[in-house]
Amino acid sequence: MRVADLAGKTILVSGATNGVGLEASVVLARRGARVLMVGRDPAKAAARLDEVKERSGSAAVESLLCDFASQAQIRELAREVHDRCDRLAVLVNNAGTVFPARTLTEDGIESTFAVNHLGYFLLTNLLLDLLRNGVPARVVNVASVGHYGGTLDFDDLGFAHGYGIMHAYKRSKLCNVLFTRELARRLAGTGVTANSLHPGVVATGIWTHGPPAWAPFMKPVMALIARAFMLSPAKGGETLVYLAASPEVEGLTGLYFEDNRVREAAPLARDDALAKRLWDESAKLVGL
Repeated sequence: MRVADLAGKTILVSGATNGVGLEASVVLARRGARVLMVGRDPAKAAARLDEVKERSGSAAVESLLCDFASQAQIRELAREVHDRCDRLAVLVNNAGTVFPARTLTEDGIESTFAVNHLGYFLLTNLLLDLLRNGVPARVVNVASVGHYGGTLDFDDLGFAHGYGIMHAYKRSKLCNVLFTRELARRLAGTGVTANSLHPGVVATGIWTHGPPAWAPFMKPVMALIARAFMLSPAKGGETLVYLAASPEVEGLTGLYFEDNRVREAAPLARDDALAKRLWDESAKLVGL
């Protein structure tokens, strides 16, 4: 995989203290980028910051804190990014989670939808000026093959009825792809591109969150599955790095990638009217 020389480029990676976000941060820093790593836990963020500096051999790595379940914290993160830099070359939206039971954020929004979709939507919109200042610039949204099974019901976006961990996750990932499509349309001709990706079935900690009754069994089961079938986080991070830094995707926008190749997204994810409606509803939910 060819990766451009990133010297002088500033790249923000959310969800950077674990999994594909962590591994991508190492590679991007090693290639010369100034990397802003965003994590939620202060102690973990500090430890991962030191790890990325050591593994990449770069001191141009910084740590920021944000819980993407909080719109107030996302806004504070955007303010801090503006204080630290006047342009961004790449924004990698990678923060994500799942919840075994339906919960609401402090903003009154179902938590999976809030973190996995609205977090991307709000942060991207708040940083668009920095991306425009950094053209050619890229937005990379980490979605999932799970979007193929996603549904949308604008009368019940938060699954007040019929919540399930996989239903909520797949909906959020469908929203990632739809958001990418509409963002690309709105940014056409600006020099800022937007693409989404499935990083592969990666061995991270996200799927240890199951119903409480599963808790004693999930970690050993997931460890066995990971060894047998899942990609390593380093391998999973390759498509993320590809979209963030490869000259091969320069100018491409509005697309969905798997294994460094364009793949046709689900029919719902290619519905432009649905993408526009999701944008409008999302803007209302975050007060834009």
